[in-house]
Amino acid sequence: MSTPDRTAPTAAAARPLTVLRDVRPWGGDRVDLHVADGRIAAVTPHDPAGPAASGTARTADEPGGADGVVDGHGLLALPGLVNAHAHVDKSWWGKPWVSYGGEATTQGRIAHERAHRDELGIPGVDVTLAVLREFVRHGTTAIRTHVDVDLGLGLRGIEVVREALAELGGAVHAEIVAFPQDGVLRRPGVLDLLDAAAAAGAEHVGGLDPASIDRDPVGQLDGLFAIAERHGVGIDVHLHDGGELGAFQIELMIERTLRSGLQGKVNVAHGFAVGQVPASRQADLVAAMGDAGMTMTTVAPIGAAPLPLHALREAGVAVGLGTDGIRDLWSPYGTGDLLALTTQLARLSRFRHDDELVTAARIATADAARFVGRDVHDLVVGGPADVVLVDAENVPDAVVRAPRRALVVAGGRVVARDGDVLV
Repeated sequence: MSTPDRTAPTAAAARPLTVLRDVRPWGGDRVDLHVADGRIAAVTPHDPAGPAASGTARTADEPGGADGVVDGHGLLALPGLVNAHAHVDKSWWGKPWVSYGGEATTQGRIAHERAHRDELGIPGVDVTLAVLREFVRHGTTAIRTHVDVDLGLGLRGIEVVREALAELGGAVHAEIVAFPQDGVLRRPGVLDLLDAAAAAGAEHVGGLDPASIDRDPVGQLDGLFAIAERHGVGIDVHLHDGGELGAFQIELMIERTLRSGLQGKVNVAHGFAVGQVPASRQADLVAAMGDAGMTMTTVAPIGAAPLPLHALREAGVAVGLGTDGIRDLWSPYGTGDLLALTTQLARLSRFRHDDELVTAARIATADAARFVGRDVHDLVVGGPADVVLVDAENVPDAVVRAPRRALVVAGGRVVARDGDVLV
């Protein structure tokens, strides 16, 4: 798979917008979005007699227009999509097909990845850039990405991801989770690497199945929380363990979150157990997570028990949506299209009513602000000028169809148009 003709940067893409005219935020009335310093400075009713756009969403040779005015032609506007659980360091996107192999268990996938990542140049700036550009093509403008930190790599993966992000010039806003994919306590020295990553600026430290991987949930979590308290970073734990084993580990995290004062900074990724335990147990667990200010992220996996999204939201447990890995040594699947994944989330959650479909869209956009360190990520004054235009009647229509992204704006710059990536 090769996409050089669709990912070549253009000088015009660097030109900032001043006005994105005639768009319908969240399917509402037509407005003009005025942009300054990468943020939305004003939202005014659309003025058909206003300054004509010298660039349009679909046909402009120069995506920003000579005067920085772009015409949205009345298309529906959403905030930039937020990928709250990514692994941009792992992908082989852009390379020849890599056949799936190894044992289909968590430990088997870890071993297979460790055996073959070097021959594929993983992690590497080129492959990381390739998958990041796929995110941009599909309208993602902000991510929380887990980056492997282990005894073989040290912190090199984080350096690679930061270099790739810099190449995009701000088209993707990112927070990094230093992720111990190969375990924490069972690999002496990994806790020190996580501590070093936090000291060097990683916004979060990660964990992985404290019970089934390290076989010491108390020890792993104590180590992670000590680092988080020392450096003021967040915690984001992959928790695949299901049923009561998973619920028990969530309870350990709740206890430590309250004790350490890290409310609002602790996330459970996957958390299959929450969807698996009996209803009364689930209600108590969700309420306790809300009291602790914890969050969850899901990748809407087919075949897993769906998370109780309504109950989580009512309890104040924010939920983020992410792609997980994209064409990596764990799985050949993934396209980088978070809007299409929003469709999957809605279907798995049995969402059918309009308000439910809007909720799904908000999970993938505005409501995910906290997962990328933002106070606001919406099409409002003061919000980042991250905008995705789609040809859809309304938000439910956009969620159900996941139409092609006509225009993607990040930080006030046009970064993709009709499938062409411009950075």
